[in-house]
Amino acid sequence: MAGRPTTSRNTKRNPKDLKRGFKKKPCQFCRDKSVWIDYKDLNTLRKFMSDRGKIRARRVTGNCEQHQHDVAEAIKTARELVLLPYTQRTVTERPARRDRGDRPERSDRGPRRDEAAAEEAEVSDEVEETLADAAIDEAVESIEEEV
Repeated sequence: MAGRPTTSRNTKRNPKDLKRGFKKKPCQFCRDKSVWIDYKDLNTLRKFMSDRGKIRARRVTGNCEQHQHDVAEAIKTARELVLLPYTQRTVTERPARRDRGDRPERSDRGPRRDEAAAEEAEVSDEVEETLADAAIDEAVESIEEEV
């Protein structure tokens, strides 16, 4: 049992992929020997965010553990200071409405409740104006009679 290779059984990869070997992406910050990741450097931080505004994973970016943590903290700080958005605004196309053959068009059904209430309010305003005009006319006539 000691002679059996355990790598092919414990991994979910194809055995051909195990033979090839792959080179891990180097950490950009270790390569540049940068000491500190600045939350104000938005161009650099945007490289580590997806188009939807999510922070990319280490396996995607190739950052080491410490620098990935620093990048995440810098992105979160920049978000709090409104330098970066929490999410990107996406515009989705709405699917076309289904044809509802059994329902009549809105114009055939009459006005909506809020439209009917607005029409009633307009009518009551017109009545109030008419009554106010009549009261003014009566007052003018009474003043003319006194004079």
